[in-house]
Amino acid sequence: MRTLIKSAAWVFIWVLGSGMAAPGQEDAWLQPLPQAVHEACGGPVPGLSTCGLLDSERRPVAEGIAEYTYTLQVGAGAYDKVVMHRVVQEESPGVPRTPERALFLLHGDIWGFRGAFLSGVAGGSRPGKPSFAVYLAQQGLDVWGLDMRWVNVPAQTTDFTFMRNWNLEMHARDLGTGLAVARYARGLSSARAGGPLPLLGWSRGAMVGYAYLNEETQAPPDRRHVSAFIPVDMAFSFGPDAAAQRQDACQGYKMLASLQVSGMYVDGSGQTLQDLGAFANVAPALPSSLLPGFTNRQAALLAGAATWRLQGLPIFKWYHFTGGVFSGATPTSLSWTQERFFFDTLEQAAPYQSIGEQVESLALWCGAPKLPYNDRLKQVKVPVLYVGAEGGTGRYGLHSVSLLGSKDVSSFLVQRLRDGSNAQDYGHADLFLATDADRDVWPRITDWLARH
Repeated sequence: MRTLIKSAAWVFIWVLGSGMAAPGQEDAWLQPLPQAVHEACGGPVPGLSTCGLLDSERRPVAEGIAEYTYTLQVGAGAYDKVVMHRVVQEESPGVPRTPERALFLLHGDIWGFRGAFLSGVAGGSRPGKPSFAVYLAQQGLDVWGLDMRWVNVPAQTTDFTFMRNWNLEMHARDLGTGLAVARYARGLSSARAGGPLPLLGWSRGAMVGYAYLNEETQAPPDRRHVSAFIPVDMAFSFGPDAAAQRQDACQGYKMLASLQVSGMYVDGSGQTLQDLGAFANVAPALPSSLLPGFTNRQAALLAGAATWRLQGLPIFKWYHFTGGVFSGATPTSLSWTQERFFFDTLEQAAPYQSIGEQVESLALWCGAPKLPYNDRLKQVKVPVLYVGAEGGTGRYGLHSVSLLGSKDVSSFLVQRLRDGSNAQDYGHADLFLATDADRDVWPRITDWLARH
């Protein structure tokens, strides 16, 4: 773990002679990348014969706004790849602006960058409402982000031994690479934009963010890439008021760690969520083959409004993606998110996820075994905003923020119902999917960013 920052600066280089043509004016969005990669990495990764930018793409996502993606090779293996995303206003097609204000986004479980932060664009069922990344770009921010390696593992994959050592440290190292590339690319485009970036991590992405910040304290000041931190609806560790959650986490750690030792390295629940969304969209009234006793629509609603019921060992007995209304044990509707939009979002789930980061997250919640991700949190001094949902992790994420050395700390908890109604309240994914999120949640984030 101590080599995380150093490794992030060595992860990849621009490969000359790779067959990619030099960008012209119509491809201005590519021009900073070769030098940014060189500055971020400083040289080739020892032992790697190929490493660098593999592919790139531009696509319009809203009026005057485009998404740029860059596929990067970050290791010797076939699946050692990450995809970087940038969503920003354009001067003209292919010529992005470089605003002074920026934000780097890291997704959590199930969904990659697009599913988490551009879901309305991918699904097409949310007319008139921007997705989170588009909203940020409309507010004048330069939005960058990263897909963790597992997001783009093909659905037809059958051998997952390559995931054996995928864990929080590796994802944090990739995050450091993405932050460095985004920072240097911005600095090459505008001298006023070359500083560290605020980082927002949602769910598991927040845990990766904590791990990265813990290690970044050991980097020289000019190699620290995070200027502010926004952990969204996630706990990095549990405080004294969460004894039951800690006990469940310890039990969950023992179960999942034993499966990992036995050779299980992948979680394939994303495929089930894809099917739940697809069946609900195509044949909502037919009986569900995935959840007997429910229709396809009811099964997909259950996945959103009672997510905890579908988990083997829920840490939070009320945790859910989207708040919902029930008739007995049967969900009848969603309270805050349009159901067709949620079904489309389910279809955007990544097929597979490595379980290494899940095992280590449970260990951190349990408090044992000791892991090298939280020993220097008091040295983290950047401003922090915690955002939580009462139907998700909610106030249990506040203890983690208190472990940091930051003096500038704020919090915002979204609660729509009375105390004790967590099971129906604003959910973990409502923060980004709800119909009112662009009015009641996201402005709290952008207002805080404007002051930091």
